[in-house]
Order: sequence, then C-alpha cells, then structure tokens
Amino acid sequence: MRLSGSTHSLPVAGRLLPAAAWWLLLVLGVMLLAPRLAAQQTALTTTTTMARERAHESDQWKEIEQHLPNPATATPQALELQADILRARRFPDDALDYYRYALDRGGNRVVLLNKLGLTELEMRNVELARAYFQRVVKINRRFADAWNNLGAVEYLDHGAGAAVSDYKHAIKLDRRQAVFHANLATADFETRDFKAARREMSAALVLEPGIFDKDANLGGVEAHVLTSEDRARFSFEMARLYAHSGQQDAMLHALARAAEFGMDVRREMMKDPALAKFESDPRVLTLVHNALLLREGRDPTVSASADAPLPKPTVN
Repeated sequence: MRLSGSTHSLPVAGRLLPAAAWWLLLVLGVMLLAPRLAAQQTALTTTTTMARERAHESDQWKEIEQHLPNPATATPQALELQADILRARRFPDDALDYYRYALDRGGNRVVLLNKLGLTELEMRNVELARAYFQRVVKINRRFADAWNNLGAVEYLDHGAGAAVSDYKHAIKLDRRQAVFHANLATADFETRDFKAARREMSAALVLEPGIFDKDANLGGVEAHVLTSEDRARFSFEMARLYAHSGQQDAMLHALARAAEFGMDVRREMMKDPALAKFESDPRVLTLVHNALLLREGRDPTVSASADAPLPKPTVN
C-alpha cells in the first residue's frame, strides 16, 4: 500500500487503483450481497413465523391463550410469570414477547434480560443470547448467573478459553453454585487442563452430589463440544473421585463410560493407587469386554454395570 497525503492507492491486477474507486467497488459488492443476505433473513423469519403459527394451532396453545394477561394492564410480575410458563411449555417466541412486555411495564431489568438471553440460547440463537448476557453484566457486574450463562454461550461457540474466564468470574461472585464448578470443569477439559477440571469436579460434587447424574447437560447446555477422548477422560476422572471416596458402584459406572468412549481403562487405572487395586476385578474385566463389543457394534452378552443407575455420590 502506498500513501500520498490523503489519497490512498491499492494494488489491483498489477496496477494501483485509487482509494475512491476501491471504495466504489466495495459499496457495489455490498449492494450485490445485500439482497442475498436479506433473502436469507426473510427465509429465516418466515420459517420462524410458520413454526409459531403451527404451534398456535395446538390444543395446548388454545388452553393457554384463554388465560394470557393483558400486556397493557398486567403487572410486570404477572407478565414475567406468564413468560416463564410459556417458556416451560415450549412456546419460546411467545415467552420472548412476554418478557419484553414485562420490561416495558417496569420489571426487573437484569432478571428479565437474563431470561431473554436464556430463551434465545435454548433456541440456539447464540449471538442474540450473547448480546443479552453482555448487557446484563454491563448493568450489574456482580450478577453471577449472567457470567455463568455468558460462559455457556462462549462454550457452545467453541470459545472454551473465554468460557473458562466467565465461569471463574461467576465462581468468584458465588462459590456455592455447583453448576458453576461443573461448567468450569467441562470447559477445563476442552482446554486440556485436567488438573483444574478434577478440582472443579470435586468442588461441584461437594456442593451437589447429584450434579453429574444429568448426562452431559450442565446448566441446561449440552456438552456436545467435547470429543470422545475428552468424554472418556471426563468419565475416568469421575471414576477416580468415586474410588477415592469408596463408592465402588459409581466408580464402575464411570469406568464403563470411559471404556465405551474408547479409553484403555485398565492401563490408566494402574496410574492411580485407589483404582489400581481394581484393575483385575472381574467386574472391571466384564465392563471392558462389554465396552469393546459396543464399540464394534455388537450387543454385549453380559450386562455391564454402566447400565445401572448412578447413585448419588458424596465426596469428603
């Protein structure tokens, strides 16, 4: 690039094109692209509208519709409660409307913006959700839930590093929320910081023994970003925690999951004294065998302990 006073020139096909001409080309390019983007947005809006119209044809909606409060006269609390009900009953677009009605009527801005973000996130509108959570933490930087939710957005958007930072911020504000620690553990696995992940898993279990019973669903956000290798490691670290607290059934369940995700659990068990003594246990041999059959697409002839319900763990 060559600068001469206030006139810029840019190389094009071996020649220098004046900046004014370059900007003209850029504007023309935007003009040509704009109709395509507008068409995509229109198609998305049309699809959403059609889905909403179909939902409004259901008997459930007709029942709900009779009791909807008047947005112009109802209290913000009544409007927020109605939005919560609509969201729970899987009418997210209508829930968004009623959260906005509550805002217009003077409802709690931070709480309502956070709920708007959660609803958008559940609809997989990641960018809209991020914008809402960012507004919340800008208004109230001490609202721990919003930092956690912002971390969830970053995690879903493949930004594990940013998610770790947001989850840590949430924990700094409120250390008693097990889901914050559980979410941070998941993000730590994504960044390959296994030591930190074990620490956060342990903290989550102390606060809420059943936090990991919910299969890959922390804080309402599916942990689908994790690879099979990460899932195997996550399950194995759970097995370590259970082994050290003497909970053999839970340990076997977690080992079976790790084996099903492809880990050579017997080899890994030899690296931990609490697990090593179970390396040749018949139950471990069985679950390893069954996991191999499952990975090969064959039905195991003997049911592994992985099929048993996971008991509520306690960690001292």
